[in-house]
Amino acid sequence: MHFNSLSACLSKTDLAKGKLPLAMIFAEDTVELDTTIRHHQHSGFGTVLVFMADIMPLAPDLQDSVIRIDYDMTAVDAVPNAVNRVIGAAPGRWMFYCYNAEYLFYPFCETRTVGELLAFHTEERRESMLTYVVDLYAADLSRYPNAVSLDQAYLDKSGYYALARNDPDNHNYPKERQLDFFGGLRWRYEEHVPAARRKIDRISLFRAKPGLELSADHTFSDEEYNTYACPWHNNLTAALASFRTAKALKKNPGSTFDIRTFTWHNSTPFEWHSRQFLDMGLMEPGQWF
Repeated sequence: MHFNSLSACLSKTDLAKGKLPLAMIFAEDTVELDTTIRHHQHSGFGTVLVFMADIMPLAPDLQDSVIRIDYDMTAVDAVPNAVNRVIGAAPGRWMFYCYNAEYLFYPFCETRTVGELLAFHTEERRESMLTYVVDLYAADLSRYPNAVSLDQAYLDKSGYYALARNDPDNHNYPKERQLDFFGGLRWRYEEHVPAARRKIDRISLFRAKPGLELSADHTFSDEEYNTYACPWHNNLTAALASFRTAKALKKNPGSTFDIRTFTWHNSTPFEWHSRQFLDMGLMEPGQWF
């Protein structure tokens, strides 16, 4: 289906009816958009909304399996505004959002669907799941000038850390079970990244409910949604393998000429398997075996 606006989509479709999780993919450009869609369809999302400019092409085999929505991604707060409207239209449904050239990985995703993952997570009385945005990049920028290559993808094997998330409304006391996570290209090239955009944590998976709102910093209005675990034990977390930062650093005139390669002594090939993230400590299986 193809709608010329989000309003038209919400007026003519009942997004609350689906039992399987819903995915929202925001296309900033056409780079690996088709593979992003296919990856998440294969993961088991029942409904896939693709927000993209009306002039962008979409692969013919995907046109009947996704809901395409003409959308202006250059508008202020374009992503949180769209997510919040979809939340209001489908309370109670599990949702996910990402950008093109980002790929969701969760523990044992090679043999288990995202629906099974979230069914278990729901039984643990959790309504959100923390995901780490792990930067991917091509090793040879002369061959891949936009820093994107699925076959030659690399990531940093170390350099990730967390800091306490202080509460300005409570004398800057650290918030319970909340941390700000850093690392990857946003850390290594922080001089080119605004301070507010250096975090790599994102609540990409969440259960919609009335009144819930997403902010521009990828946190939610309900503080419990922003926690990495429940008070009783560790919970599942997931990872987003993302070319987005590398792509932006090479596209931005202020940084592209300062970067001849993203590789360094801590670069390692990406294996496109959840085991790599588990071994690196970039995702947590919790009690899900």
